[in-house]
Amino acid sequence: MSGIALVRKPGPRLAEGIVTHLSRSPVDAGLALAQHAAYTAALREAGWRPVEVEPADDLPDAPFVEDTVVVCGPLAVLTHPGAPERRPEVASVAAAVRRCGLDTVAIEPPATLDGGDVLQVGDTVYVGRSGRTNDAGIAALAAFLPGRTVVPVELRGVLHLKSAVTALPDGTLIGDRNCVDLPVLEPVEEAGAHVVPLGGDRVLMAASAPGTAAMLRERGLTPVLVDISEFEKLEGCVTCLSVLIPEKG
Repeated sequence: MSGIALVRKPGPRLAEGIVTHLSRSPVDAGLALAQHAAYTAALREAGWRPVEVEPADDLPDAPFVEDTVVVCGPLAVLTHPGAPERRPEVASVAAAVRRCGLDTVAIEPPATLDGGDVLQVGDTVYVGRSGRTNDAGIAALAAFLPGRTVVPVELRGVLHLKSAVTALPDGTLIGDRNCVDLPVLEPVEEAGAHVVPLGGDRVLMAASAPGTAAMLRERGLTPVLVDISEFEKLEGCVTCLSVLIPEKG
């Protein structure tokens, strides 16, 4: 598998990003920039071509591009983020996905939807009902995806669905049973619930989950570890720093 990896560099105001379920701790913007570069390099080395969205230095959460768009084949669903201060991030991401050749549709208010609440596994689309995504947002997304099965998921104590559960390349869900009522493989560490399938047996993971990485190696997978400590302080994980757009065909 290969294609485009949509990313956006963190700006100098990253430390001001929204924190909901964690206590705020100091964020090193310079280290975050270096970590983002290494994250992007890992995607490139796995065969994905990074495409950078226009910088948005006045928007602290802008590097978490996943929340602004949901890509389903040739369609890009532009979100209406649940946090009002994040809504200005969408326009520049919309321009980027259009340059990538995708058709766009948009979630309209009063519906709200964050991309971090959307987990696609084959023809099933799990959508977290969260503080950022409401029932109207779930219904609007379902209307844009005829032929897909959209499954709402109640969340407990996490920001987004993909803060609690993601999927391995074979479709196995991995995550925290305390946060979702789904059949999941439990990771060794909380950060191990977040994986990005890169193609084949490779999965991108945070370096803060070495035990889970070892478990996945025993299952025949090849973890690609990246240090994203500064983003984790803002409830970020490996999924939210990019949007993968597989090549056509």
